[in-house]
Amino acid sequence: MGRVAEDKETADKPSYEQARDELADVVRRLEAGGLTLEESLALWERGERLAAVCEEWLEGARARLAAALDRPENGDAPAPF
Repeated sequence: MGRVAEDKETADKPSYEQARDELADVVRRLEAGGLTLEESLALWERGERLAAVCEEWLEGARARLAAALDRPENGDAPAPF
């Protein structure tokens, strides 16, 4: 994927917090009921997409933490933990 496409994808992707908050709102709306089947399905699909975005952010955070923990702090000495 080219750099321009990556920048567009990142710009369109909500932050973890935005996705999490919107997902919580979707869940509240679904739990409240009173929606048509079509509305419920649309919300469910949106919730699935938001959950996937959250998972992507969390996987990225895990990878960054793992990389930071694997990196020696002072020269060649391993991290003390």
